[in-house]
Amino acid sequence: MTKPQIDYAAVFHALPGMVALLTPDLLYADANDDFLQLAGRTREQLVGRYIFDVFPENPNEPAAAGMRETQASMLRVVATGERDTMALLRYDIEDPERPGHWAEHFWSPVNAPVLGPDGEVVLIVHRVEEVTELIRARGGTGSDSSRSRVLEAELYTRSRELQEINERLRRAQARDREVALALQEAMLPAPTPVGHHRAAVRYQPAAGTLNVCGDWYDLVDLPADRMAVAVGDVVGHGLGAACVMGQLRSALSAAARVAEGPARALEALGLYARAVEGAESTTVVKTYIDWGTHTITYSSAGHPPPALLASEGTVTFLDQATDPPLGARPEHMPRPEASIAFTKGATLVLYSDGLIERRTEDIDSGLARLAGALARHGHADPEALADALLTELLPAAGNTDDTALVIIRL
Repeated sequence: MTKPQIDYAAVFHALPGMVALLTPDLLYADANDDFLQLAGRTREQLVGRYIFDVFPENPNEPAAAGMRETQASMLRVVATGERDTMALLRYDIEDPERPGHWAEHFWSPVNAPVLGPDGEVVLIVHRVEEVTELIRARGGTGSDSSRSRVLEAELYTRSRELQEINERLRRAQARDREVALALQEAMLPAPTPVGHHRAAVRYQPAAGTLNVCGDWYDLVDLPADRMAVAVGDVVGHGLGAACVMGQLRSALSAAARVAEGPARALEALGLYARAVEGAESTTVVKTYIDWGTHTITYSSAGHPPPALLASEGTVTFLDQATDPPLGARPEHMPRPEASIAFTKGATLVLYSDGLIERRTEDIDSGLARLAGALARHGHADPEALADALLTELLPAAGNTDDTALVIIRL
């Protein structure tokens, strides 16, 4: 099929409704046929001329503000590069054939930018909805009646203004989402290869929030076929919690490379967290997996216990080394540490409380639900198992809490 050749100049002039193009200096560059007809001007009387030389303010109307408001709107478009929807205004037009005779007009204008390759405004699209006849049909004569008609016409334009506001909000939310996605990628990148061991990670922000949260995961390869794995949960949602999360995650990742075990790593993190505003009450669980000795050593700072799924299907929760969250104690104290053996083919699951906790039940119900799901889907590879757990355990309508999930096939 041949691509149609579109004459955009012809399309512009055939557009229904009043549309004009102005330069950033507010000089007319062009106007469509409806604009010329309804404004009572020829193209030669417009193009190249300053808008307010062509359409000055009515000197007989002391309260007139159409010129000032139109100029302010257009200059906002030039300065911000954003569309500007104006409130209904009265803007009288002088009869070009009878100087000194002014016709009452009511307009509902929208000004929009046309950007050049460098992102600067090169043209202003000035679209005007003529509502004069509507207002005249609604009222009589006189100043009080005129004000009343203006108020009625305001109601007519509110729906368009609300649509414009909603569109601006949509664009702002899209920009915020781009920022959030970039922040998420920087703070929670995909895990680097972990040798021959299969791993899966998932990150699920709470419903109705930006795509960032205070939950995190971290996987660190260690010498001698060992790995350090952590999941943490900062109180709160959104960018503030995510910034705290980023600091704590980086600190714990560094500590894991030099600490003798998970308890020492959490002790170092707890000391660091005292200097980070918003880090109090953060929960973290840290595990060291040693494939040489087939043991998992772990320590928890108030975090839900990891689950160890044996190859035969039994589930054990690692809950023998649990201590209060970060910042919960006024004085520094050593943290507990415990170890458990595993066999080849077992699966270690670390997660944040969004996966299991519900406001209407105790945590044991959530742990039992997780154990049941692991028993049913534990034969799957880590990626499929992660998807199955999120599908089965999270509410279909969206969770009110963030969720992080790490699965390691041992």
